[in-house]
Amino acid sequence: MLCEQCKQRPATVHLTKIINNEKTELNLCEVCAQQSGMDWGMLFEPNFSLQHLLAGMVENDFMFGKAPAKGPVCSECGLTLADFRQIGQLGCAKCYEAFGGYLEPLFRRVQGSLYHTGKVPKRTGGKVRVRKDIESLRIKLQEAVRCEDYEQAAKLRDEIRRLEKELG
Repeated sequence: MLCEQCKQRPATVHLTKIINNEKTELNLCEVCAQQSGMDWGMLFEPNFSLQHLLAGMVENDFMFGKAPAKGPVCSECGLTLADFRQIGQLGCAKCYEAFGGYLEPLFRRVQGSLYHTGKVPKRTGGKVRVRKDIESLRIKLQEAVRCEDYEQAAKLRDEIRRLEKELG
């Protein structure tokens, strides 16, 4: 699809604006999108990336005083907390240990949890989805037992058994 404005370059930016239930769509190339971004109330940064987004979120935490000016340094690659703030990318696997306390709030904000659960296609992931459901129910069961909510625990146990029969 070509840019609707210049009709020369491929359209890589697809804008949809809905005002009073009236939908307006525009397909633009990067150049035209930057030029017309102000008309749509947006600014486009040419080198936007996930690293820029993460760096901005970490920077935001620093502005609110959640992290000290001088923080930990990774013992493996030498990355400092200031470097991570600037580039928004970790240097190695050890960085997760070195910056763990600063990464947890960031992960919670970005993905809603500290644990990645992944996604399973609805059409082809039948058994995988059931196994994930069972695992999730087992975690809820442990929580219910810990809170001494035995009625809920019994319901969860029964649901786990039902799903296990479905698998087997």
